[in-house]
Amino acid sequence: MKVKAIILAGGEGTRLEILTKKRAKPAVPFGGKYRIIDFTLSNCVNSNIFDVLILTQYRPHSLMDHIGKGRPWDLDRSFTGGVQILQPYKGQYDTDWYAGTADAVSQNMNFVRHGRPEYVLVLSGDHIYEMDYDVLIQFHRENQAEVTVCTIRVPMEDANRFGILDVDDSYRVKDFVEKPANPPGNLASMGVYVFDYAALEHYIALDQQVPDSPKDFGRSIVPMMVADGRRVFAYPYGGYWIDVGTVEAYWDAHMDLLAQPPSLNLNDRTWIIHTRSEERPPVRVQATAQIKGSLITDGAIIADGAVVENSVLSPGVYVGPGAVVRDSVVLNDAYIEAGATVDRCIVDKIAVIGTQARVGDGAVGITCVGKNTHVPSGYVIGGGCILDVDLTAAHFEQFANKTVPDGTHLVGKRPRKA
Repeated sequence: MKVKAIILAGGEGTRLEILTKKRAKPAVPFGGKYRIIDFTLSNCVNSNIFDVLILTQYRPHSLMDHIGKGRPWDLDRSFTGGVQILQPYKGQYDTDWYAGTADAVSQNMNFVRHGRPEYVLVLSGDHIYEMDYDVLIQFHRENQAEVTVCTIRVPMEDANRFGILDVDDSYRVKDFVEKPANPPGNLASMGVYVFDYAALEHYIALDQQVPDSPKDFGRSIVPMMVADGRRVFAYPYGGYWIDVGTVEAYWDAHMDLLAQPPSLNLNDRTWIIHTRSEERPPVRVQATAQIKGSLITDGAIIADGAVVENSVLSPGVYVGPGAVVRDSVVLNDAYIEAGATVDRCIVDKIAVIGTQARVGDGAVGITCVGKNTHVPSGYVIGGGCILDVDLTAAHFEQFANKTVPDGTHLVGKRPRKA
């Protein structure tokens, strides 16, 4: 049984605000030591799928640097598949930015058909979950399906953000509608598919001939197959899954890791989440520091008198004397200076929170501090603020009394309300 996995990793991720200003969404750090794409890649290798294509588009450099030749996932192989990272290109025929998920696969069909796979897994690179794809493929085979859509129950108030399916008692799909204004149910597509190769090639080619088609699996390919009466089945997934496509979802997913018990068990040695680890020294916690209910990653330093509570700290984070980090996610090498307070925030890489600064307000909303931004000493940054990347002290001088109001979106020299 030959299976090829295609990971769609080209998302711009605009709803993640400044976290995707300099990187694609699948490359965003997650959970202290990982990147978001690590979960999908690890699902593949833990399911014994070692033939993987990664389709990139938007700002792929961090992602390509992270994956490299695939060694941390045992994907640095050639005769038995391995990992290939593909980008849009100019060839004999005109190509352009991918119009949709199906178009991304269509433009790379020569790579997809290489090795003559029997089944093709189409996966997203920006979901946090653990799934044994072998069980999914067995479900697909037992039902003699031509495409199987992975599904999960979502709250009715969120159903309009997903493709919604209607199924019979055998899980055969009777109807599929993408992001309906008035959802008829809450059985939602996870954006994870397994196709018979022949069916995938046929419908990809057919969709390319449809004028004004969105060229998307959820909006065109799967609905077309349902309408044609093809064997489309829904696989009911009952585990933890989250699309970290918004600032709130990204923050929530981290808080899920801190729950007791955690929604996702990263300590499960039977299902390891692999990543490219950095060589960092052990965590250093000084004598009077306090850490409560948090994940602290290699190279972090928690100074005397500092308090870290219900937070995730990535490699190399420094929390200075008397500083407080609460309900927050702090990414690599960020520097929290003495006496500063970070409350319900996401602080990106190598950002600096100055001495005695107060950033965020847990009662108002999640504040995001962009990569390499320096919040000056003594400033108060309100809740729900978005601070762009690479901001310096000069960008903050316009605010009276060193106070940035709740909900401010600070970009360059001019702030605007979020």
